[in-house]
Amino acid sequence: MQQELQRKIIQLKNERGICVLAHSYMSDEICEIADFTGDSYALALKAKQTKQKTVIMCGVRFMAETVKMLAPEKRVLLANPNAGCPMAEQMDKSFILKIKSENPEYAVVAYVNTTAQLKTVADVCVTSSCAVKVCRNMPEQNIIFIPDINLGTYVKNKVPEKNFMLLNGGCPWHAAMTKEDFFAAKSAHPDALFLAHPECPPHITALADFVGSTSGIMDYAENSSASEFIIGTENSIVSHLRLKCPHKKFYPLSDKLVCKDMRITTLNDVLNCITGCGGEEIVLDEDTRVKAVRCIERMIELGG
Repeated sequence: MQQELQRKIIQLKNERGICVLAHSYMSDEICEIADFTGDSYALALKAKQTKQKTVIMCGVRFMAETVKMLAPEKRVLLANPNAGCPMAEQMDKSFILKIKSENPEYAVVAYVNTTAQLKTVADVCVTSSCAVKVCRNMPEQNIIFIPDINLGTYVKNKVPEKNFMLLNGGCPWHAAMTKEDFFAAKSAHPDALFLAHPECPPHITALADFVGSTSGIMDYAENSSASEFIIGTENSIVSHLRLKCPHKKFYPLSDKLVCKDMRITTLNDVLNCITGCGGEEIVLDEDTRVKAVRCIERMIELGG
């Protein structure tokens, strides 16, 4: 049944000239029908470059907004309209404007996991893979890092020459990881290297053999001479790595590290989106889009 549904989706998207994007945290069956998989920013760049005029995002809302920001000429659809991101929605524009007004000497650095509205008041955007480089290259000495306190702490420790103001936000799933989770996984798999995402708390990243973005973790695991790994990010990555590297062993840091928002998108959602029976078109007014995309353009300048 699943394979039949996948074949139907692939046939229809090809016939109708539709590009399907799947974030790395999507399930295997979604990734298998996608034209491109990867991190949110990488997918937005792919959408901008692809010849198809309609793009379906299998991910969460801020990712679809980022696609629309970078590819305004494309019709951008979010496969499941209920797919949000708790971290992206923790802070709003008025709150950050208030913080900025109280601290005018500080520049706002926004993680890509933020809404388009929040990006309009940011000075620069960062991804987890380029955050250290961008913050180091910024001429500003004082930085308000939003929204993830854990990624912000990781960057702060890597860039001690700058002054950081961190706010109490972040990914609830990564933030819930404990030392007990690590020691339980390490006790079960003592020879495994531990690879962690910087959205994990500092007490977790301090125990890691490697800290990096989702794509960084996957690249490290694929290219490492080691054969066993504990993966400290969303558990779909464990599944993807097992498929990519069947000769290696991968274990989750915790069974709890599951993003429920990412998991609500199904193959039926994608089919309904293609046939016009579901999904939601992402619409950004041009003023918001232009203001929001500036912080991404500055990220490219500073992180290139």
